[in-house]
Amino acid sequence: MSIAVEHGRLVALVDGARAAGRIAVDTEFMGEGRYRTLLCLIQLAIPEAADAAPSFGRTPARAHPLGDRQASERIVLLDALDESLDGAPLADVLADPAIEVVVHAGRQDIALLRRRLATDVRNVFDTQVAAGFAGLAAQSSYESLLAEMLGLRVAKTASFTRWDARPLSPEQLAYAREDVVHLLELASELQRRLAGSGRLEWAREECEPLARSSDERDVEAVFARLPRVSSLAATARPVARALVGWREQTAERTNRPVQSVLGDAALLEIAKRRPGTRAELGRIRGVGSAAGGRRAEEVLDVVRRSRELPPDPPPERHQGPATRPADAPLVALAEALLRARAREAGLAYELLATRADLQAVVAGERVGQEADARPLRGWRRELVGSELLELLHGAITLSVQADGDARRVGVQREPPRG
Repeated sequence: MSIAVEHGRLVALVDGARAAGRIAVDTEFMGEGRYRTLLCLIQLAIPEAADAAPSFGRTPARAHPLGDRQASERIVLLDALDESLDGAPLADVLADPAIEVVVHAGRQDIALLRRRLATDVRNVFDTQVAAGFAGLAAQSSYESLLAEMLGLRVAKTASFTRWDARPLSPEQLAYAREDVVHLLELASELQRRLAGSGRLEWAREECEPLARSSDERDVEAVFARLPRVSSLAATARPVARALVGWREQTAERTNRPVQSVLGDAALLEIAKRRPGTRAELGRIRGVGSAAGGRRAEEVLDVVRRSRELPPDPPPERHQGPATRPADAPLVALAEALLRARAREAGLAYELLATRADLQAVVAGERVGQEADARPLRGWRRELVGSELLELLHGAITLSVQADGDARRVGVQREPPRG
């Protein structure tokens, strides 16, 4: 089945997005066995009544198990593998801050679109993120949200198929359309509920970082994430960094995952031992194909050249105070407060903090240094961060209180001493 779209139809769709002020976006991709994930398909939807443009790609009415519902979106599927695709009109819309870009769990979708279309993406509203502010699970699936909020069930039957093969089957195309067919309606319902609870702006704030999602690989960042890289000797660090650069270039050139070119453990061992011959290289565990042929000569050449570089001591890291075992009770107390406030506010607790966040806050307050941690920033501070600091300073206490036949955490403010 063809998914070719005339340029005029794409222009009509983005004109409709401008008229409606919003567009729903999803993608299908393939990541297995590649250096970078391959974007294969782009699904777009706008409200049917966005403008007077002729209808195309319309999803037909169909019966749902929980009642009849007719889709009211216009949908178009773009073949991202078609090199002749002119994505400029779509790129302009995605970069327009006046147009809301609706996604679900869209971090990778946005990263792929930014790279494929060479564009920024602004004004993102992610329904998975927003669901956490409506008291639903922080990692809710699209299907579960449709059922919970709209009373709809969709059949998802083609998730694990070859999206890079052409032509796509009717089943694949139907699956792809299902991913956006009710996305705008879902976003509207979430926004309605969040506006009523005063949480909509918090959800929008949480979505803002998604617009900067990227899958570009930076050699220095990859180097810094190597396991136990900080334990390398100063003379071994330049070798490891050079090997990371070579591995990235080789993986990109051959379109293979970096770990299949040279694993992290083997890379670090080469940096430590700095072999000078194939025999020495071959004695390093996990080197595999890098020990033979042209690949071996490339590795040995990288090692030889990087030996001449000056020693590279580990950079100074400005971290907060280390946690201590004695902090554990205070971390547990802080978590109790946050869970209580999350429940009262109808938020998913996972939106507020991780255990590492709370450990940083507790350790910081122990030495009189406010941590740069999520609970103390933005809307989180407004909801519970300031109260968390009061708890750690002894200004409030927690207790167990009766709530009908249940129990809940009660918060009492301590009278000032003196």
